[in-house]
Amino acid sequence: AAVFPRTMRRTALALASLAVALLGSPTSLSVALGVAVVDADGHSLELEPEISAEETALSPPVPPWSGASGTVEDLHREYGNIFRYGNRNAASHLWATFLLERAPQMTDAKLQEMFTGFCAVSGSPVYANEYKRYKLTLPALFGAAGNLAKGFMYYCCWPCVCDTHDFIRVDTKTITTADGPKAYRFAVIGNPCENPAALDEPFVQPFDRRRTTLAREAAEVRCGPGSELIGATLSDHGYPIISMFFDAPAEVESAVVVGPGFNPTPGRMTQLGGLGFQDEAEYDGECEGRAAGGYKSGMGEIFRRVAMISPIQLDDAPAGLALDAAQHEGQVPSRSAVVEGRA
Repeated sequence: AAVFPRTMRRTALALASLAVALLGSPTSLSVALGVAVVDADGHSLELEPEISAEETALSPPVPPWSGASGTVEDLHREYGNIFRYGNRNAASHLWATFLLERAPQMTDAKLQEMFTGFCAVSGSPVYANEYKRYKLTLPALFGAAGNLAKGFMYYCCWPCVCDTHDFIRVDTKTITTADGPKAYRFAVIGNPCENPAALDEPFVQPFDRRRTTLAREAAEVRCGPGSELIGATLSDHGYPIISMFFDAPAEVESAVVVGPGFNPTPGRMTQLGGLGFQDEAEYDGECEGRAAGGYKSGMGEIFRRVAMISPIQLDDAPAGLALDAAQHEGQVPSRSAVVEGRA
């Protein structure tokens, strides 16, 4: 008998399920834990035991997606299929899952391109450009305690930088694309469904002082009976994925664009490593002012309230904004970094 390795379990189970559905009877094809599956020639194809409940919960295969070789606009056209219970407020986990389920149909480059098409914080559709690309340094869930991950994210507007620093962390997950498996870094938040009752707690929106709830304002944040966030794909450490955390060129990661006398200038572009981007440090003052003003910009309190239900707790987490360690040490600007109006 041929033994299916664990990496092939899902494929074997899905094929078995499909065959049973087509034949109308499991007579010639049975699936059970450790029980043989019989092929057309009567040969036994054994499945390794210890298959998890998740793996045995067969779901229909994802149909071919015409947008897999298209553009971000193809992703945006799926808005109505992705968000069926409300708007996209704080529901970027659904964008992410839609793409990850279809990753085998896309190349690595195409998958990364598609992930630039929405804002992790607001869920808004985004058309990526240099002005919407932000360099960030965030606490990582992988590596040694206190590890920081440097990279890019794409936003609809600058207030998302502030909310990212307060609640988003970086984790990993291996995804199989048309080019094969690859370990990616992803932006993650804590699972709000660890306390689903919080979705019904009233709060006052800072924009119009309207009393509302997250169940109303973020209707796509829905919880299952097992305290799972419905539609979320989980990272290696079990947190909902809300976007990709994009790799930056080595010279960007190592550069220090602030130092003594640095004057944060929101909207200023940095050119480095052949890329243009905005550095998180440009918004230090804006984030402080936004907090003092009651978060009357960006998503207001919607994303923040979803993320703060069960925030990711880290030992040795940096205090305040997680800027580059070199920035905290007061090093001078890198000679290789050129900021608009200042070398």
